[in-house]
Amino acid sequence: MSSPMVLSDQVVVEPKEVTTPVPADASTLRAHSFGMTDPGKVRTNNEDQFLVAVLDKALRVQYTSLPRPKTQHSSSCCQLFVVADGMGGHAAGEQASALAINSVEDFVLETFEWFARFQAGDGDQVLADFQKALGQANARILHEARRNPQWRGMGTTLTLALSLNDNLYVAHVGDSRCYLFREGALYRLTTDHTFVSEMTQRGMLNAEQAAHHRWRHMITNVVGGDKPELKVEVHKLGLEAGDRLLLCSDGLTEMVSETLIAEVLAKQLDPETAAQTLIAQALQAGGRDNVTVIVSRFDAETAT
Repeated sequence: MSSPMVLSDQVVVEPKEVTTPVPADASTLRAHSFGMTDPGKVRTNNEDQFLVAVLDKALRVQYTSLPRPKTQHSSSCCQLFVVADGMGGHAAGEQASALAINSVEDFVLETFEWFARFQAGDGDQVLADFQKALGQANARILHEARRNPQWRGMGTTLTLALSLNDNLYVAHVGDSRCYLFREGALYRLTTDHTFVSEMTQRGMLNAEQAAHHRWRHMITNVVGGDKPELKVEVHKLGLEAGDRLLLCSDGLTEMVSETLIAEVLAKQLDPETAAQTLIAQALQAGGRDNVTVIVSRFDAETAT
């Protein structure tokens, strides 16, 4: 097994990491996933939203003279994972995160030709499509903010991952995170789009200073907000049997160290148990923010 490129606040990786096309006789990876959210112990409302969805290419038979099941599905296996952490007063954060996820759902259903892209081996176009999807989400939030003055300035983080057979595509804005856990090691696939993260990358702060800096929550890149410009971070990499994927809001990473996150993922193979344990750890540590977790495990399934 190979190690993915490691990403931390001190290292910026090039987007669009090259991945090897899946051979025709390769095993298909099946994802077993679970997601949950909790308002935490301090806040009365929950501005986090999440989505775990299965995308399948289906043929639905209406009438036939042949012995066929009513619905036939493609052998391709695809799951979509999204975490959004909203921000803004007067329930605007809840609206922004919900609008962002709804916009992604609409784009995937109506626009994104993901099966055709994959079968053509055009992974870069998949990433370009995701950049477009987040751009549309940004425009939708800005439009709703103009229509509703009480929501002006609302915004959200948005971290999106799509697994398609043995490939993973990631699009990211903000300071929610996407991790890959492989062979006992936890790899951060996204970088935090914050003022402190930028200072750390420039060598102005070390990791210890960054962890306790008073401006560590100042986000420099959000979906919505008060700027029409949006920078979408994108990555692609190959998945391997046994990999675990974690998407989470900063309500987890502010409360639970990456060392402890790795320990939980190593011990809890069941995604539901792992997600519940991680949220319980965040609450036990104080639960100062809403906390959202998606965990997915990829198992080999031999293609027929």
